[in-house]
Amino acid sequence: MLTEMTSVGLGVTTINYHYIVLAFQKLAAYDAKRNILRVRALVSRKKTLFADGGTLPQAVEAWQFQGGFQMKACRQFRAIAVAGCSVAALVSTNPLAAQDISPDEEQAVDAETSSDTIVVRGVRGSIARSVDLKKNASTVQDSISALELGVFPDDNVADSLAHITGVAISRTAGGEGQYVSVRGLGPEYTLTTFNGRTLATDGASRDFAYDVLPSDVISGADVIKGAEASLTEGAIGGLVNLRSASPFDKIGLNGVVRLQGDYNLMSEYAGVKFSGVLSDTFANDTIGVMLGVVLERRKDRTDVAGNDGGWTRNADPTDESWLWGNAWGGSIDPNGNGTLDPDEYGLIGLGQFRVGSILEEKRRQAFTAKVEWRPTDSFTLTLDGIKTKLDSPQVGFQQSYYTLFAPGRWSTMEIQDGIVTSFDMNNPDPELALNPELLNQTSYRVVDTDLYGANARWEVTENLTLVADLYRSSSSRYSGGQDSYVVLRMNQPNTASFMLNGSAVPDVRVTFNDGRDLVSGLADGTFGPADFNTHYFSLAGDNIDDTITGASFAGDWSVDNGTLKSILFGVTYNSREKARELVNNSLTGGADYYSGFNAINVADLGGNVISRSLSLPNFMSGVDATFPRSFLSFDIPGYLAALEQYDGTPRPSGGTYDFSAAAPVWNPLQSYRVTEDTLAAYFQANLSGAGWSGNVGLRIVNTKTTAQAWDAQILNIIANGPFNYTAVYDDPSEITQDSEYTYLLPSANLSINLIDDLRLRLSAARTMARPSVQTLAPTNTTESVSWGEFTQVYSGNADLKPYQADQFDVSLEWYFAPSSIFNIAGFYKHIKNQITTSWEPGVDIGVPGYLFNIIRPINGDYAKVKGIEVGLQHLFDNGFGVRGQFTRNWSKSYVGDQVRPLEGIAPSVYSLSLLYEKGPLSIAFTADHTDSFTTAINVLGEGYNEEADAITWVTAHISYDITDRITIALDGQNLLDSEQTYSLNGNPLLSQGYYRYGRSVKLSASYRF
Repeated sequence: MLTEMTSVGLGVTTINYHYIVLAFQKLAAYDAKRNILRVRALVSRKKTLFADGGTLPQAVEAWQFQGGFQMKACRQFRAIAVAGCSVAALVSTNPLAAQDISPDEEQAVDAETSSDTIVVRGVRGSIARSVDLKKNASTVQDSISALELGVFPDDNVADSLAHITGVAISRTAGGEGQYVSVRGLGPEYTLTTFNGRTLATDGASRDFAYDVLPSDVISGADVIKGAEASLTEGAIGGLVNLRSASPFDKIGLNGVVRLQGDYNLMSEYAGVKFSGVLSDTFANDTIGVMLGVVLERRKDRTDVAGNDGGWTRNADPTDESWLWGNAWGGSIDPNGNGTLDPDEYGLIGLGQFRVGSILEEKRRQAFTAKVEWRPTDSFTLTLDGIKTKLDSPQVGFQQSYYTLFAPGRWSTMEIQDGIVTSFDMNNPDPELALNPELLNQTSYRVVDTDLYGANARWEVTENLTLVADLYRSSSSRYSGGQDSYVVLRMNQPNTASFMLNGSAVPDVRVTFNDGRDLVSGLADGTFGPADFNTHYFSLAGDNIDDTITGASFAGDWSVDNGTLKSILFGVTYNSREKARELVNNSLTGGADYYSGFNAINVADLGGNVISRSLSLPNFMSGVDATFPRSFLSFDIPGYLAALEQYDGTPRPSGGTYDFSAAAPVWNPLQSYRVTEDTLAAYFQANLSGAGWSGNVGLRIVNTKTTAQAWDAQILNIIANGPFNYTAVYDDPSEITQDSEYTYLLPSANLSINLIDDLRLRLSAARTMARPSVQTLAPTNTTESVSWGEFTQVYSGNADLKPYQADQFDVSLEWYFAPSSIFNIAGFYKHIKNQITTSWEPGVDIGVPGYLFNIIRPINGDYAKVKGIEVGLQHLFDNGFGVRGQFTRNWSKSYVGDQVRPLEGIAPSVYSLSLLYEKGPLSIAFTADHTDSFTTAINVLGEGYNEEADAITWVTAHISYDITDRITIALDGQNLLDSEQTYSLNGNPLLSQGYYRYGRSVKLSASYRF
């Protein structure tokens, strides 16, 4: 609530300056804060200006004569004064009319602009600001705002964005939101900027990983679904612009410190986070400084399961896409006649699966700084920077079962709907028996992300404003050779049986010939080093450097000539350099150096390789299946040291063991360097008339790309044992590809005020989204040769064209109450050059005796996406509120004569939030649901698609203001203990992946000053 409610006597009419503020914001939203301060300054001088009893318009003229206003501001204020007088007249004759201006709307406009007001905090204030941002936007967009300085609605920016209409997110280990999709289109169709600047990324693509950026450094986020010529190109689904706070948001010394602790009920791990923001203005409020810091340390656990080696599917002579199949050990043969019979065409069976847990110790820190200099009302210089570091190493302790079919390996098979649902493995041949495995998988992820920039804004004249911006964004991650995928294989004779049960893990029963049982033996610790041999031994990881340098110059020329109000123009330049250096030991055969004939019994290595029996609390408690719930773990550094100590021991295949022969080296086949230079220019005309406004514009984009990679021919393939091969490569040769393209991107937006508080928006535009950097590099891999799958995977080439979309939007927005809205929207996108994958079976790539399957990215013909959005947001006078959204998409991809689902598009997402906020108490419950969607097509031939199954994520928030300065809050995440699962075509028998994060709670206390 405003603490200052100044009135000015104008004869029989009384004006509350709040109405002037509201009108000013609606008519001059682009610089509302500064103009509101000007209005306050005018009102504060009322005794001088109104001493002669003059009218408000006369007072404005007087101040203009004194030089207090520029002509442009004067014209704006004259219109506002007239509107204010009209409102005042209504108020004076109808006191009830004052209720139309709600406290929330007052707060949303005024809370962040004056030191003499109470800053609005909490969910209601955040919603009010978001509604105003949407209402005043010049195109279709939704926004979310911080609850207060340094406090976002959720602990993760992506989680907050999930509450916005049409937004879905994917999660990383621990359940934290990581990637954002808009209107069902995947992250590759979405562009993320920070204060309008493109953010560098640590991955192979352009998708920004939100887990590297703490939400504490964000003041708001806009999801822009329409398009304007003045906006950065590169998004078809939506442009997400993250905003940082300004020291002038609230004049004077302000700050907040916050301490938070978290606890996960599944893993029983805890964590802590400290954040603080300090802001001050001085030198007569011409200089503002804001500093921020976030320090966080937490532990996460994710229970996982998956079909790691893929499902086996027999060849199908009647299916052109699966003539060769992937039954590398031999076609699944239930009747044992050695012939692929018609009833065995396309038969599916287990290949390899794993189950375990990923442990992560996450350390995150962020430092922000912003300095703003406003020596005059017409000039602002801003210097700002953000530096974050995410240190999140992961260790995965898992069991692995390599059940791939081979003649004589399976017996007693049962088949249901073309799927082998159960079988036994009891062949006494050691090469055909089951060899249960211990799998340790580590990931070394340390990401440094920086963004530094300078921005100058100069109101050259009353009609011309110029803005210049310069920035540099970088992201680096150095994991080369530090990730591991290490397997120890049990070597004792046994009999085993497996049965698919519709759960994430099959029923597993293994009995050893000496009477020990796998399930009880792992729980009791009856297995030791002598029961295991060395096996697969992958050391890998990539070094990523991504640097973006950007500059822009823009102008806003106020014309005010009839319907043409202003012209926006500008030019931008971006140079991106991204390099990936893969370091691994697969290229040289090092991953198989200690496997097959050359396996070593772990007991012979000495030391303490197998360190402990691992029994995790609540491990896979949501999976109804019989399998080991405890398993042995081993320390990888200790294992590597033991292998090195084994040097000099005779090696069965010849020579002696030499650890250096298995060490990771630079892998040129999957390394690349890509440089991308983009020059863009735009022109946009802003139009308005009685009851309507809009804009038309054109953006011209030219991009030049240079991609460097390497290739090497396979000279020979060495068989090390069943399903164990090593490829021998020729020396690598360099490949360089250049490409260039120019796109014209027109756009038009129209907003019509049909009646009071009912607004119709229409938008049409051509947009584009660039391919991921990785798909521009002509890299390839044949690593699958190692386990007997002869497939060559091409990552891409520089000639891939960007996605291009012609899109149309229509939106009806009803602002039926203060800080409330009901909206319904429809959208249509016709996407050209959409990037998908091709599958070419049985190709001769020049390796004697072997035919390969080829997978490569291609530009498909086109895709169509259409959908509707419905949103409701309402705050009741009694403190309660509701917020809901629903998005439904229909999408198809057309490649030649094939019609496919478009990958990464959720057909529907929706959320519902219930809240209560009154006095010092604030409570909110939110449920976000994402329907199942296709993540990969044709993984077992045409029509066999991998799907992410539906998931609902429920959160809760409760906070209490102990005093005006101290607040405590309790937050709950994933209250339904939801799991993210994947399957083939939604069939629970064909599970592809399982991730469980558990419920978590967070308790925090904050102090404001």
